[in-house]
Amino acid sequence: MSWDTELTALTTRIAGPLFTRPEPREAFADLVRALLADVPRKNSWQLADHIGHATAHRFEHLLDRAKWDVEILRDEVRSYVITHLGSDHGVLIADDTSAIKKGEMSVGVADQYCGLTGQVENCQVMPMITYASSAGHAFVNRRLYLPESWAGDAERRGRAGVPEHVAFRTKPQLVIDMLTEEIAAGTPFRYLCADSGYGRDPHLRAFCHERSLGYVLAVPVDLPLVAVRGGTEPVGHVLDRLLALGRAGIWERRSCGAGTKGMRVYDWTALAVAVAGQAPAPGHAHTLLIRRSVAAPTEVEFFLAHALAGTAVPELIDAAGMRWKIEENNEQGKDLLGLTSYQVRKWTPWHRHVTIAMLALAFLAVTRATLPADADEVIGEGKDRLLQEASPR
Repeated sequence: MSWDTELTALTTRIAGPLFTRPEPREAFADLVRALLADVPRKNSWQLADHIGHATAHRFEHLLDRAKWDVEILRDEVRSYVITHLGSDHGVLIADDTSAIKKGEMSVGVADQYCGLTGQVENCQVMPMITYASSAGHAFVNRRLYLPESWAGDAERRGRAGVPEHVAFRTKPQLVIDMLTEEIAAGTPFRYLCADSGYGRDPHLRAFCHERSLGYVLAVPVDLPLVAVRGGTEPVGHVLDRLLALGRAGIWERRSCGAGTKGMRVYDWTALAVAVAGQAPAPGHAHTLLIRRSVAAPTEVEFFLAHALAGTAVPELIDAAGMRWKIEENNEQGKDLLGLTSYQVRKWTPWHRHVTIAMLALAFLAVTRATLPADADEVIGEGKDRLLQEASPR
């Protein structure tokens, strides 16, 4: 089948039960196609112009006033990804992305830390979940972080259409909510991966312990571990102690997977640890992975792994390396598919736009997975060769 035929089949299958009227069904298919096209700015007006609509009204109606359940679409995106990319050795990766906005009307916007710039910005923060396997990777779940300043402001909530049942949740709590949904959906995964912003949260780790879920999470240097001679010590002291004992040969150079610039090679060491106040699940053990940059040996990162006892360290290193897949998805979503180029301000339109962009990304990931093994197209390197082949003409 051609790219165009595959896309038409996908949008037709999903749109059939999702919409009761033909107009939103057609607008949905057009919007997915337009998001995949080479449009410089992917707001509703430019997307409408590209697809041949006289105005943006059809897309605006689809995102705002049309009657359809965006959670059903989210479930369809997940099902599509798992059908084509799913594996018992897959991983779920949690991270948040940001959308810098002007003004204070966009739902959830506030002065808060922005991962795009590394500083406080007026932005929205979106915790996301990527599913990744050896076949490919794509988003399968999403949340919009609602700061406390929004969660407790009834007038603001009302203007933005925030449902009454939505309460303040921290970003790790939102990830727990999404993990709960993935477990209920039967999503096959071996590990949860995330950066230290999530790895430092004891409630997220406890959730995994209680359900015997594996994880490989980056953790901060002050995470408390049970010390060898009693008491506790921060993670950062473990490496200092090993080096003080003269164990210079503790490092082993290994790749943790391919990146956009080639294999990611680091020096690694690992040792069994006990986390203060948090026992692993029955039959599981905690392992501390320490990763050192080859080019800059003072650059060190720590990972806490929770896995079945006896799990080989190379498997944990491979899982740690999968964390970057969600960063690639964030980049692809923004640069190629307009993930954060929306002009919507309310709760429902935000979820609809982001979920439709997730479907477009999933389609690219599945398309990439069907290419020959020696294909050199890589989704995400700007408007790369895969997009050129896949763009509607």
